[in-house]
Amino acid sequence: MVSENKNQLVSALARGISILRCFTPMSRELSGRELIEMTGLPKPTLFRLLETLCELGLLRYSERISKYQPGIALLNMGAPVLARMTIRQLARPMMQDLANHIVGQIQLSVGEGPNLLYAELVQGRQSQVFRPEIGMRISLSRTASGRAYLSSWPEAEREEYLERLRKRDSERATWLESRLAETVHDLQEYGFCRSHGDLHREIVSIAVPMRKPIDGESWVFAASVPVFSEQGRSFETDLGPRLITVVRSVEAALGNISY
Repeated sequence: MVSENKNQLVSALARGISILRCFTPMSRELSGRELIEMTGLPKPTLFRLLETLCELGLLRYSERISKYQPGIALLNMGAPVLARMTIRQLARPMMQDLANHIVGQIQLSVGEGPNLLYAELVQGRQSQVFRPEIGMRISLSRTASGRAYLSSWPEAEREEYLERLRKRDSERATWLESRLAETVHDLQEYGFCRSHGDLHREIVSIAVPMRKPIDGESWVFAASVPVFSEQGRSFETDLGPRLITVVRSVEAALGNISY
């Protein structure tokens, strides 16, 4: 009986987490019907869990729009994760200086397994580059950061990822394979890789991965500028070398502290 109760608690926890994962910066408000479709949970089960999540402050129900929204308790839970990432505090001043120089945006992302997320973002003065939210997922295939992250995987894991993609979309897998080959070449040749406007045509980005993970988490720095800006035409001579310098400086600083 005790074992059965434990299993029920574990199952309820997993289902509760599956509900929370439905909410993203692009899906900030969801109705009960939408959550049923997204989770596949029976209606009575879903609403029991929603009631508990609301009581805990992890979700809230808006009477105004008749939808559920993330609760502020989730914000509180995320704060310790950001606080433990010493690299953010070390990198931020250097990121800000570079962002001001390029009148653009510098991003720091962290990856583990198939997830790559924004961990820090800084805007240069007068920068008009779209600012995503910290914690947003980053496309592994359509961004410079994503492909730089994939290129850091062991070859067997990267091939396994491509094989799963081939089963869903063989054409896209072939395209990504070509882009990854280009990414590996550019990282070896220049020390950075490019976005080619695959996600946002009006923005160009370059990315530089850190050479070693930190406690199993991989880190990638990226710089984004408008496609027609002066910096967008000087990757090899200015922006690229400056971004690489930032990354190497952070690596050196991390080597001198305990993290």
